[in-house]
Amino acid sequence: MTRFDEPLKRALGRTAGPLERALGIATVGELLRHYPRRYAERGELTPISSLQHDEHVTVVARVAALQRRPMKNRQGTWLDVEVTDGQERLHLAFFGKGAFVAEQRLTPGTEAMFSGKANVFPLQGGRRRVSLTHPEYETEEIEDAAEFAAAPVPIYPSAQGLATWTIRRAVRIVLDVLALDDPLPAEIRHRHDLPELEVALRHIHRPRSQADISLARRRLKFDEAFLLQSVLARRRLEASAWPARPRPGRPDGLLRDFEARLPFELTEGQRRVGEEIAADLALEHPMHRLLQGEVGAGKTVVALRAMLQVVDSGGQAVLLAPTEVLAQQHHRSITGMLGDLATGGMFGGTGVTLLTGSMGAAARRSALLDAASGAAGIVVGTHALIQEHVQYADLGLVVVDEQHRFGVEQRDALREKGGGGRPHVLVMTATPIPRTVAMTVFGDLEVSTLSQLPSGRAPITTHVVPAAEKPHFLDRAWERVREEVGLGRQAYVVCPRIGDQEGDEGDLGKEDDERRPPLAVIEVAEMLAEGPLHGMRVGVLHGKLPPEEKDAVMRSFTKGEIDVLVATTVIEVGVDVRNASVMVIMDADRFGVSQLHQLRGRVGRGGLPGLCLLVSEAAAGTPARTRLDAVATTLDGFELSRVDLEQRREGDVLGAAQSGRKSSLKMLQLLRDEDVIQAAREEASALLTADPELADHPVLRAELDALLGDERAEFLEKA
Repeated sequence: MTRFDEPLKRALGRTAGPLERALGIATVGELLRHYPRRYAERGELTPISSLQHDEHVTVVARVAALQRRPMKNRQGTWLDVEVTDGQERLHLAFFGKGAFVAEQRLTPGTEAMFSGKANVFPLQGGRRRVSLTHPEYETEEIEDAAEFAAAPVPIYPSAQGLATWTIRRAVRIVLDVLALDDPLPAEIRHRHDLPELEVALRHIHRPRSQADISLARRRLKFDEAFLLQSVLARRRLEASAWPARPRPGRPDGLLRDFEARLPFELTEGQRRVGEEIAADLALEHPMHRLLQGEVGAGKTVVALRAMLQVVDSGGQAVLLAPTEVLAQQHHRSITGMLGDLATGGMFGGTGVTLLTGSMGAAARRSALLDAASGAAGIVVGTHALIQEHVQYADLGLVVVDEQHRFGVEQRDALREKGGGGRPHVLVMTATPIPRTVAMTVFGDLEVSTLSQLPSGRAPITTHVVPAAEKPHFLDRAWERVREEVGLGRQAYVVCPRIGDQEGDEGDLGKEDDERRPPLAVIEVAEMLAEGPLHGMRVGVLHGKLPPEEKDAVMRSFTKGEIDVLVATTVIEVGVDVRNASVMVIMDADRFGVSQLHQLRGRVGRGGLPGLCLLVSEAAAGTPARTRLDAVATTLDGFELSRVDLEQRREGDVLGAAQSGRKSSLKMLQLLRDEDVIQAAREEASALLTADPELADHPVLRAELDALLGDERAEFLEKA
């Protein structure tokens, strides 16, 4: 008998080597979780009539005849095996020892599966001869002719040098000696009419019908959802026991004074979300809340109100921003909104300090002293906030802007600086990246949503500019920029790269290997100043400029002293120039969906209609162009996050990977299986609440421990 955790070498011997080398499969469980990617009916894998020259194909056919033929240019013979799928004929050529073996195994009437590269030669009369030279073939699995003819054929994800039937043969060997204890409690299986795990695995790998496959998929999807929900339910229970100092605020504090001075009314959504956050901050365990809202929905005001509540409670708050430009913008915005309340206590206010990695020595010492002494109730900064030597008097709240720009370890470093227990955590995003969406769907985070835009926000029109197909569209784009500037407005031009070899800042896709280098800020700025935007004041902004120069450029643009700002994604979030009305994004297909949505949110902020032009050489119908079309057709950031999730999949929801290549989900699809996820969440929550240590379910506990492992357990602890 064999079990899931048994090394594959012990179960298969030398046969395990190719599986481990090609697919990284090292245990019986990993092999059995390597599910078929599709199924085909016998004889319908690839019809012989549809074979194309140089195409790698797999066909099921019956041997019709064998014939030894003489070599043309040397002595000896080769074996010509003629096979048919019942409609067309295919010739298989074997030489040397391969011919001798094939002659013994491929006798007339034998039905087998053949795989190789097709050679198609035209003949007279419109006919053609199709052949495979030295194809791989499989006959061993055909034990019962009737079963062979009726059963679906599992086709596995494979790799070069590893045929799908090699995987299938290995699966058959371990299935024949498999013995499993089912980790899913019997009462849950019965409630949802699910088969036992061992039955499901046999059905998915050796189905006799499509009904077998459907039943197996239903069980295996539920397994994935239930195991993940159990992990998250366990984590929620543990988090509820972590200590945190309550931060209830006070009725006569800074928050009251700040709200009295606001020059605008808070939206209904801002008030509702503010109440949710305020209630969390008053609890004795740490808040862990995701605040998601459209670009310009007023998340910063909501976050500032939360920070002031913590300051009113005697604590400190930090705002962690992904770039220096954004940190400086947040600092200016917060001090501007607070006015004399940001004067460090002179008028009953609180100090607001900026801390970034490239500050001068004197300014840095002063900021560090403000943070450590408590003189600064609010500290705004970049990664510098989490360095080891940075200390806080009483850190009560961590606000993370655009959480996907920071690693889990970086956020965790800040949480460990909390006084009197863990600080409360609020993460903000305008368009959740796939992993954030995944964790949200799984119910791991408390979620607050701002969907209502404040008054004064104008709609943004977005168009794709297909520069390769229609070059005159790009000419028209620059004309539109001139028109907007002629009306006294300003423009952004965004590029993926700075201009040197190490300056890429865009979200470059995996399709870049064969393409030209992405367009660079420095080159594009020069081209525009000398060409289509000649005579305009063109400025340059990117991440490698000295901090004081970056700040000076942004101040000049804000004052209207620059007409067109050519920049990298340093202006992606938080930058608020109300006179900017148009943005041109060069090589737009090199950016992710969320980045494009964030970038275009920089225009249309001052009541002026916004225009965003996505310039791309991607051809119509390609995945890259599909992404751009999706961005152009909707302003709904949450809908775009679903598009992003559909294209990139969920990522490893139990690990740090953001792409779908390492996903721990084999069957479950978050956007299509939300009902399965919800049912699994209810079952897992009830089970863990009744038995937190899973003492009555040791098999499930072992499965969870194996699923997590030390690294993933640490990740979830920090997430």
